[in-house]
Amino acid sequence: MIIEKAASQLEALGNVTRLRIFRMLVRAGDEGLPVGQLQEKLDIPGSTLSHHLKKLVDTGLVIQERQATTLMCTTNYRDMDALVGYLANECCADAKCGTKSKEAAA
Repeated sequence: MIIEKAASQLEALGNVTRLRIFRMLVRAGDEGLPVGQLQEKLDIPGSTLSHHLKKLVDTGLVIQERQATTLMCTTNYRDMDALVGYLANECCADAKCGTKSKEAAA
């Protein structure tokens, strides 16, 4: 199950627009950003933004919450940390990490 979720999240982030959205939300911190502000910053149609946000929400990387009349988007840091942790834990599991790059730098 973990590998399937990681693959889905990486696929979602493999799209340039979704990666830009996610990066903006990560940089915004715990307060997140309203959808309208995301749309303004990205200069894309609302329907396009909605499509990309749905994919990020469906994969668990973004959380949407209505605050009165504003739809707020925030990074799901728990899932982001889990994805990064999964990748880091798998890094060089079967070999020595960074040996070649360290030798090249010397």
